[in-house]
Amino acid sequence: MPEGERFNDIRGGEAKRRQKDLVLAGKSRGLLAFAGGEPVGWCAYGRRTEFEALLRSRTLACGDAEKVWSLPCFFIKAGWRGRGVARALLRAALASLKGQGARIAEAYPVRPPSSNAGAFTGTVPWLESEGFRILTNRPRGRQRARRTL
Repeated sequence: MPEGERFNDIRGGEAKRRQKDLVLAGKSRGLLAFAGGEPVGWCAYGRRTEFEALLRSRTLACGDAEKVWSLPCFFIKAGWRGRGVARALLRAALASLKGQGARIAEAYPVRPPSSNAGAFTGTVPWLESEGFRILTNRPRGRQRARRTL
């Protein structure tokens, strides 16, 4: 999304169209989780420098963005949450990143309690349980977490 645009302004059909365009152009990376042939989850990842919102963020800024791969979003279908789908996606994404030569993975979790709507980036305890180290200490909002691969 360009600077100044908000997701609520483009959600629904427009957001889907833009995502499809990114996929067809080879500019979107991620993994899908399936159960019985049905998609039940998705995890986005890519080089940190490919995510304009991260490059603009003052609170999530870093000095080595060109070395970092980001995991900015997880989506788990209702009815499948709490069943290990996100953990499986995270582990598969980290393995994929490592296979592509990545050395640093970064995620942007929220501190509980947070609404489920705000936790699409993961939570601090969950990422810590997967070996991520929290680099920020903000009382609210997104934190910056890293794991060496």
